[in-house]
Amino acid sequence: MNNIAAFLILAIIYYIGEFIGTKTKASIPSVFVTAVLFLVGYWTFFPKDIVDLAGMGPPLGGTLVILLCITHMGTIISIKQLIEQWKVIVITLAGLIGMVGFCWFICIPIIGKAYVVAGLPPLTGGIVAATMMNTAALEKGLLSAAVLAIAMYAIQGFVGYPLTALLLKKEGRTLLASYRSGEMKLATNVASVDEEIGNMRIQAVFKKKLIPPMPEKYTTTAFILGKLMFTAYIANRLGALTGLNQAVWALILGIIFTEIGFLDQDSLNKAKSYGFLMFVLMIFVFAGLKDATPEILGEAIGPMALIIVVGVVGMGITSIIAGKILKVSIPMSIAVSLTALYGFPPNYILTEEAAKALAQTPDEREFLMERMLPMMIVGGFITVTITSVIIAGLFINLL
Repeated sequence: MNNIAAFLILAIIYYIGEFIGTKTKASIPSVFVTAVLFLVGYWTFFPKDIVDLAGMGPPLGGTLVILLCITHMGTIISIKQLIEQWKVIVITLAGLIGMVGFCWFICIPIIGKAYVVAGLPPLTGGIVAATMMNTAALEKGLLSAAVLAIAMYAIQGFVGYPLTALLLKKEGRTLLASYRSGEMKLATNVASVDEEIGNMRIQAVFKKKLIPPMPEKYTTTAFILGKLMFTAYIANRLGALTGLNQAVWALILGIIFTEIGFLDQDSLNKAKSYGFLMFVLMIFVFAGLKDATPEILGEAIGPMALIIVVGVVGMGITSIIAGKILKVSIPMSIAVSLTALYGFPPNYILTEEAAKALAQTPDEREFLMERMLPMMIVGGFITVTITSVIIAGLFINLL
């Protein structure tokens, strides 16, 4: 298979997922379909390096596109919105405590401590936590536990994707009912006007910035991408200096630099690059399924299923309790905690897909994104980017 054929196959696989997601109005999420197709592909005719052959492996499909997309997330979330999401932080932390607590006291007596210690950190987050636990288990000669850590990362999304899709659609219907009745409206703190010029959406925001905007004719794709990557570079350096994950810095700096006017709002869409870069990022994420062989899954399926079921139930219960106290709806409380099972970018894709499926007008879609996306993005960063790495660091000493 050459690089052209590899790219073509991946594009077809990805589009099938998008088509089914749109056709079923997100009842079957596109990310779920695509993940299943990748798994089948790796078990049949995909070469293990198909993503690399297509040119979407590291460094483009890794650090570069991740930091670009995460920095972009900061250009669509204001500081005000971030402060407003303190309830999400409390709910997601409560959800993780429930997940760890339930698994610890229920699963250990059934499957043993090694499986639970190796499998929980990946369940609370992403590939970094999975890699940390896999390496630590191998060093201690716990091969089955090491396999479970990687399998957990590869498979947990199959539970998270459909559950989150259902919850977001339920929440979206409730929000739309309020919006259509006039009870809720789009945010009006910043006056804006949208103009359609070809396929490009330009948002003119009338708000004084510390750094004045560049004239439109000089604001090219390269200029916008350059500013995003400059911001990502600073995040990378701060990550190396402070020990705090560079992705967290990228989000923080993206928000701050947008507030002062250095970065354009909704940068990647303005640069007409969002669709392609998100495609590359998702393909890179699905490449993690190449290690989930039938043998690996067969060996770890029992303990993994128990940990996932008990963990998700525990997370759901404590998330609902925290949401009730903070007056956040049950569907949204569970959904933000479920971001632990997949993180970014599926949290963005699932929210966008639900909004697209439910909205009848562009204003309704914007309203749903405005209400749900900041919560889902913040939830993903609290669970996957920050907390899961901390939990993994603590659990390594427990193996």
